[in-house]
Amino acid sequence: MSLKLGLNTGYWASGPPSRAALDAVKAAERLGFDSIWTSEAYGCDVLTPLAWWGSQTENVRLGTAIMQMSARRPTAAAMAAMTLDHLSGGRFILGLGVSGPQVAEGWYGEPFGKPLARTREYVSIVRDVVARHAPVVSDGVHYPLPATEGREGVTGLGKPLKSTLHALRERIPTCLAAEGPKNIALTAEIADGWLALYYSPYHDADLYRPYLEQGFARRDRPHDDFEVHASVPFVVHDDVEEAADTLRPMLALYFGGMGARSMNFHHQVMVRMGYGDEARRIQELYLDGKKDEAAAAVPTKLIEELALIGPVDKIRYDLEAWRESRVTSLLIAGKPEMLRQAAELVLG
Repeated sequence: MSLKLGLNTGYWASGPPSRAALDAVKAAERLGFDSIWTSEAYGCDVLTPLAWWGSQTENVRLGTAIMQMSARRPTAAAMAAMTLDHLSGGRFILGLGVSGPQVAEGWYGEPFGKPLARTREYVSIVRDVVARHAPVVSDGVHYPLPATEGREGVTGLGKPLKSTLHALRERIPTCLAAEGPKNIALTAEIADGWLALYYSPYHDADLYRPYLEQGFARRDRPHDDFEVHASVPFVVHDDVEEAADTLRPMLALYFGGMGARSMNFHHQVMVRMGYGDEARRIQELYLDGKKDEAAAAVPTKLIEELALIGPVDKIRYDLEAWRESRVTSLLIAGKPEMLRQAAELVLG
């Protein structure tokens, strides 16, 4: 399969990125990248940087990876999607995700329970807003429209409304972030694409395809154009171990310190890949404050399954597994020089 490339600009740290971020965006478009993606957690938002940087591009698609569902009602997400789709000339991709309970409940003050049901309801409302076939109503328990009488503060005066803005496209591509089997199946059923984090092409046949096929079987439209955008660390270095060392702290955070001990979706990915003992050790070390030891415990073999690292010839060889997988686009991060190397290896 012909792989595409996307630039993942990631999260902002304690302040905005330097001018190099815009340089990377411009370089990605110049090098033939297919898409640019922004992120949000509980700092910068996902929409403002995408609009700002996207205004200085002409051809690349512009996606949110991810727009957190707890941050906006589905009608607000649809409004933002239609607005950015107009401003970009039809280049917007709406990437959605539930995040985790620590962020949903701790930052947004929204309940995290029943994430699959909430996602199905959320996407349905977004689609109805964009399609604009009729005033939007929903009898779902999570996002009832109009607001249900009897709830505290509801006047009962709300009425179904239709967006005053006509969408540029009747259907804006919607991708879902998913890691667990049920969520992957739901994504294949209702979405236009999957935003895959910590995807391994070496487990394509056992951990991903069966659940994608389950979802495709329940789908109400063809899935020929279904896209899989996989976030892939990319590090060119003559020494594989030194390349892996640059990724260990980040992976230790996600596999060991992200979320709660009892609910860490990234940790569960590592377990499903067959690294259960290592995952538990990394988590124990990280949550005990031994972050350096946790990072050192991340196996190089695992990193090589999830990332493209090492000398150019090794990466060129490892890319074959990605080309044979269900992935359609590799989302990478880096400075213009690294993006050029990726373009040469992936796009030719």
